[in-house]
Amino acid sequence: MKPYIVSLAAGILVGIIYAVIHVRSPAPPAIALVGLLGMLVGEQIVAPIQRMRAGSPVTAAWFRQECAPKISGLPSKSSDKHSEAVILTKKDKDPSARD
Repeated sequence: MKPYIVSLAAGILVGIIYAVIHVRSPAPPAIALVGLLGMLVGEQIVAPIQRMRAGSPVTAAWFRQECAPKISGLPSKSSDKHSEAVILTKKDKDPSARD
């Protein structure tokens, strides 16, 4: 969550600077956001192509696991389970570990 807040704060700061010096943003906001989304999706097109060329299936589950988190910025379900397992393992090994 912290990177989103920092990103928003940086954007607001740049917007204030643009307003003070009477400069318009280089691209209309909607077009800029669609372009950024296109970049994120475009980056993920390579992984399924490489997987198909290797002879592996490209399933919806695989796409949700590998590509969707990179597009949305949200962690995948398996990485959450892995993180939880690592935390539990560390606590189990060290009884003095704190939350």
